[in-house]
Amino acid sequence: MQDAVLDPIEVGVLGGGFMGGGIAESVARAGHHVAIYEPVADARVASRQRLGESVKRAISGGKLTDEQAQALLDRVSYLEDPQQLADRAIVIEAIVEDLEVKVDWFRRLDQIVSESTLLASNTSSIPIAGLASAVSRPERVLGLHFFSPVPVMKLVEVVSALDTSRQTLELAGRFARSLGKQPIATKDRSGFIVNMLLVPYLMAAVRMHEQGFASREDIDSGMTLGCGHPMGPLKLCDFIGLDVLYAVCQSLYEEFKQAEYAPPPLLKRMLASSRLGRKSGRGFYEYRTSAAGAPRAVSTPGARGAG
Repeated sequence: MQDAVLDPIEVGVLGGGFMGGGIAESVARAGHHVAIYEPVADARVASRQRLGESVKRAISGGKLTDEQAQALLDRVSYLEDPQQLADRAIVIEAIVEDLEVKVDWFRRLDQIVSESTLLASNTSSIPIAGLASAVSRPERVLGLHFFSPVPVMKLVEVVSALDTSRQTLELAGRFARSLGKQPIATKDRSGFIVNMLLVPYLMAAVRMHEQGFASREDIDSGMTLGCGHPMGPLKLCDFIGLDVLYAVCQSLYEEFKQAEYAPPPLLKRMLASSRLGRKSGRGFYEYRTSAAGAPRAVSTPGARGAG
């Protein structure tokens, strides 16, 4: 498509976690230069390691040559000072799903970047209007909601707030297409398109499991074998992260006050037990790290609980 053509630009990513790192990898793979601001030293190390492992898997799978992989890595840098984001054309926030934390960072970024810099949030559910209110030029703020794992998933939700300009949306669409993604446009409501549809389905599976109606394996098999889904709902919950889902549920319920969006009590108990899903090694399933460095689910015979 003609509007997919975009010369290489300088991109910033705020946060070097699983999503931030995946966004950065996709940006670098598309030929753009990307700088990741991650203030925590251990998190920077972990982010570099995940990026390296992902690139190795791409080489093994024939998706990248050794030369392409090295060029990709050379286009990624890590920052310890957010002031170094000042020259970025786009800055994508990919930090914790907490409105106050995000608003504080958008206020700080507004003092750092140029007036022409696009400020995007990768939020799963938080309304963009609240973030735009923290900056001097809200017309340059929008949502760019990527899906996990970012290097694989082709969708990006482009979220338009009340004041987001057409120019901002056009550049965001071109940017998403330059990454090989398919942008879909959505208005600024909590959950946007995908999570408004997905979360009630996932929470219905959690409630079914919580009430002892069926085992986790049978619930997941019902949807993979009966409906052709590539992954069952409880395994998908683990993949997304139970902490992320809990935050999304709270945001959706706060906005719409509909019971299907409320997080079931089981989710809260699992978070209290540090059962966050794949990233913590256990959620509805337990996970072991394979030789390739990727977590894989392991079954517990006869288990019917949350583990």
